[in-house]
Amino acid sequence: MAPKLSENDVQRIAALARIELRPDEAELFSRQLADILAYAETVQQVDTTGVPPTSHPFAGGPVWRDDEPRPSLDRADVLTHAPGAAPSAGLFKVPKVL
Repeated sequence: MAPKLSENDVQRIAALARIELRPDEAELFSRQLADILAYAETVQQVDTTGVPPTSHPFAGGPVWRDDEPRPSLDRADVLTHAPGAAPSAGLFKVPKVL
């Protein structure tokens, strides 16, 4: 059964999240938050006997490939096909980022 959240509970959570809610949004979020809490309650009931606790999915360390140099694209060929490139300068034209 989904826990019941009062309008005050929802408004307090909204205040903590620094968001303003209209009354219709508060009602919708009340139902959604209650559903989330009910799901969390269901998950807590799962039997995890024999499952070791983990603090990180890669507890054995990162699983990365070795960084080995390998051939890449030919610069002149790429610049020839790039729109607005300056092949003599070896530059690409990219959109301005602000």
